[in-house]
Amino acid sequence: MMMQQPQQATPPNPPPPSDSSLRSPTPTPTQSPLPLRPRQPLEHVAVPISAAHPSGEPLVTMGTAALPLARVRLSDISPYDGAPSASYVRAVEAFSGSLMRHNAAVIEFGNEDAALMRCALEAARLYFRSRVNTVGKGSRGFYMYRAGRSLEDWDTSPPCMADIFRCMGKAARVALCAIARHLRLQSDVFNHLLDDTPLPANEVSSSVLVASYSHMSLQNGKGAIGGGKPGTAGEVEKGLLTLISSDGPGLQVCDPNGRWYQADAGLAPGDMLLITGKALSHATAGLRPAATYRAAPEYLSGINNGGRTSLAFRLMPQGNAILDCSPVAAAGHVIPQSYVPISVSQFMDELSAEEDVVCNRSDNTCVSPDLMHITQCFSGENGAFLEDAVVVSCGHSFGGLMLKRVLDM
Repeated sequence: MMMQQPQQATPPNPPPPSDSSLRSPTPTPTQSPLPLRPRQPLEHVAVPISAAHPSGEPLVTMGTAALPLARVRLSDISPYDGAPSASYVRAVEAFSGSLMRHNAAVIEFGNEDAALMRCALEAARLYFRSRVNTVGKGSRGFYMYRAGRSLEDWDTSPPCMADIFRCMGKAARVALCAIARHLRLQSDVFNHLLDDTPLPANEVSSSVLVASYSHMSLQNGKGAIGGGKPGTAGEVEKGLLTLISSDGPGLQVCDPNGRWYQADAGLAPGDMLLITGKALSHATAGLRPAATYRAAPEYLSGINNGGRTSLAFRLMPQGNAILDCSPVAAAGHVIPQSYVPISVSQFMDELSAEEDVVCNRSDNTCVSPDLMHITQCFSGENGAFLEDAVVVSCGHSFGGLMLKRVLDM
């Protein structure tokens, strides 16, 4: 027995290393799956959480698909009392890292909210398709909803708008808290910029929800949005952040390196694409730059003939709030001198003036199908949106209340 043990313990000669054996091992639940700086310049691709990680924690995998965004569950980044858990820290790192690398991220709703979003998208599609040959709100392929606004007798809206407004508004506030925590700020540091929850009596929300349906028949046969020429400049988001859910791809986002990519490819109707805006960029002293977006070329060329329905929620600051970077400076970040305190109304007026100059110089702007109506219906006065706005082919907009105000004066 003593003589046979060495022979049994002698291992066979190891085979020569293959290409597969030289690759990095697959992350396991005990490893840190969310590095902020990947070792190789490969793109990140979002995958379903249940398939990616058996423990249910957020995971970013490497791949060559067209969707280079991190996907996190809303419940994983929601604030709560107590010490931060490991899953919360990883989710916040993945979420913020995706914003830094790609100017966008994907938020996955729970089963109940995801089912609500799918029902709302389908209901909005039926609503717009039934009103294609009618005159009035909804016949132009979009509807703007603001909580607290009184509805006229003739004012009909797609179903579930109030429920979707609350659902997406809660998700937007949770995302804003996660952004603040990653910057070493208090989770509620931006709350003074937002509307009170719930709204006070007789007060209209600063934020807006836009349901839109894009189809070639609604564009009079023109390939570009709004009748303009397709271009590559894109549009810059203006609010704090925007959440977009759609039943099909159609939106491109520009990453910090100036490369355009399909941001909503492969997303389910219950998934939320998140992009940040100029108001948040100023409030964070440029640490969270504003995203630039545009309609996808295949959308402009009319390949998507079946139409596309989307719900876009823009989280906007109150017009009388002040964008101040002092909390960011107190956290130890360097604040450039150009980021001075400014009121939201003045900030939005200056953005509108800059846009007017750009629009006068070029008519080659390509606006996204989700946010074109929010952009064109944005008034420079106190940063408010035009009620019952009308968008014309030249890109300008006007509203009935604005015209009534002129007549009253």
